[in-house]
Amino acid sequence: MAAPSITVIGGGLAGSEAAWQLLRCGISVDLVEARPAVQSPAHRSLLLAEMVCSNSLRSDSAETGPGLLKNEMRAIGSLLLEQAERHQVPAGSALAVDRWNFAWGVSSALIMHPRLRIRRYALDRIPEGNVILATGPLTSAGMTQLLKRTLGQGMYFYDAIAPIVEGDSIDYDRVFFGARREPDSRDYINCPMDRQQYDALVMALREADRVPAHPFEQEHYFEGCLPVEVMAGRGNDALSYGPLRPIGLIDPRTGRRPHAVIQLRKEDDAGRRYNLVGFQTRMTYGEQRRVLSMIPGLEKARFERLGSIHRNSFLDSPNLLDSSLRLKCSPNVRVAGQFSGVEGYLESGALGQLVGLLAAAELRGMDLSPPPPSTALGALVRHVTRPRGKGERFEPSNITFGLLPAPTERIRNKRERRRFVAESALDELKVWAQQLQPLFVDG
Repeated sequence: MAAPSITVIGGGLAGSEAAWQLLRCGISVDLVEARPAVQSPAHRSLLLAEMVCSNSLRSDSAETGPGLLKNEMRAIGSLLLEQAERHQVPAGSALAVDRWNFAWGVSSALIMHPRLRIRRYALDRIPEGNVILATGPLTSAGMTQLLKRTLGQGMYFYDAIAPIVEGDSIDYDRVFFGARREPDSRDYINCPMDRQQYDALVMALREADRVPAHPFEQEHYFEGCLPVEVMAGRGNDALSYGPLRPIGLIDPRTGRRPHAVIQLRKEDDAGRRYNLVGFQTRMTYGEQRRVLSMIPGLEKARFERLGSIHRNSFLDSPNLLDSSLRLKCSPNVRVAGQFSGVEGYLESGALGQLVGLLAAAELRGMDLSPPPPSTALGALVRHVTRPRGKGERFEPSNITFGLLPAPTERIRNKRERRRFVAESALDELKVWAQQLQPLFVDG
C-alpha cells in the first residue's frame, strides 16, 4: 500500500516545518515553492526557510512568550529550532541565527529526505487532495487573486525590513559593545546619541522621502513592526522609549547612559554583517543612506542591504478556519504560518509544526485536536480561530502571555506569575504530546 501523501504549498518556515513533521510521520510530501518562477521582492535566494527580515527568533527565556513557545516546539521536535541552535550567533538572551547557514541546513535536511519531492512552479489552482497552504505573508499576486476568487475575502498589512551594515565599515571609535544590563557582552554594538543628535535624527526621519504606496493599497502596519519613520512621526520621544531606548546601557567612554542608542545585532558569528535592530523602514534608498549616516559610527557605513517595505498578506482566519486550522469551505486544505494570522518567524514555524502534525494524524486515521489554549501553541490557534464580535477587527499577533489564560492562583510578582504560567503550559503541552508517539516513524 502506498504511503499517504500531501501537498505543502510554500517553502518558508511554516511550510518547511510542516513538511518535516509529515515526513517524520511517514507521509510523502510534495513541497511546491513558486521561486524562481515567481520571485518575491524580499527573498535573496532559492533556499527553503529563508529569513528575509530579522535573523532573530527573539527571546529564549522561558519567562517570555517566545521562550515558552520555543520550549513547547522543542518538546515535540522541531527542525527549525534544531537548525537555529546549530547555526546560532550571539544575541544576548535572544536566539539569533546566521540566516544563510540556517536556511541551508533546513533545505538540506528536507531535500535529502527520500519521501519529499520539491516542485518549483507557480500554481494556478489549489491542488486536489490533502493540502497545507503555507504560502506566507509574501504570497504572490497570482496566488492572492486565486485565493480571493476561492475564498471571497482577504486582508493585508505592510511589513518593513531593517538595513544590514557591513561590519568593517563601522567606526568602532564612536560605538561600544554591550547588551542591555550586560556591560561585558559583545553580542551587540551600540551607537550612542545625545539629545541633540537624537532630535536631528528624528527630524530627518520625519522629513525623509518614502516609497509611496500603490493607489489601491491602504497603509495598515502591524504595530509590532512599525517603520522607524512612522514611529518618529508619533512623537519626539517615541523612538527613545521604543527601539532606541538606552535602558541598561552605559557608554564606557563617558560613564553615563546615552539619551538614545541604535543597537546593531550580529548577522553571523564573525561579525561581518550587522542588523540595525528595530530600524525597519520604507524610506527611499537615497534617503536611507543620507539619514543613516547621521548615526554615530555609521557616517561612512556600507550597507549589504538597505531597508524595504512589502505587503504582507493574511486571511480573515476567524471566519474562514475551523478550530483545527482547516478551511471551512474546503476541509481538505489546512492553513499554516503567517498567512493564518500569526506574526513572526517563530510563530509561523510553530503553526507549521502543529498543522503538519494535525494533517499527519488525520491521514493516519487518528483523531487529534490542537493543544489546549492554556499552552502557547494552543493560544495561537485560539487567536486565529476565535470568532470576533461585531466591529472587532482581527489583527495578526506574536505570542505573548496575554494570549494565555490568567493563572487561577493569585501571584503578585510578575516574574513569578509568568514562571508559573510557563511551567504549567509546558507540562500541559507534554501531556498532549504523549499521544503523538505512535505517529512518528522517523524519530
